[in-house]
Amino acid sequence: MAHRIELTPKAADEFRALPCPAQARILRWLNLLAEDPRRPGTKQLAGRPDLRRVHAGKDYVIVFSVAEKRLLVLVVRVAHRKAVYRGL
Repeated sequence: MAHRIELTPKAADEFRALPCPAQARILRWLNLLAEDPRRPGTKQLAGRPDLRRVHAGKDYVIVFSVAEKRLLVLVVRVAHRKAVYRGL
């Protein structure tokens, strides 16, 4: 069963600010995460057992949490790899 994808307000703002090609790559990954949020390529963040990450292309990272009981993937950050971990 597919998970529902939700973006926090901050992640939604970050997503809208990205260039169109990056948005397209991220949307493809969000669709893949809806099917299997623990798919190969995703990793748990060190020191944050509640968060996972996946690189969408070589420049952008999606940071998300998974609520299995609710079948929900909550996207916390969508940002360039140099800035994504600041403020987590």
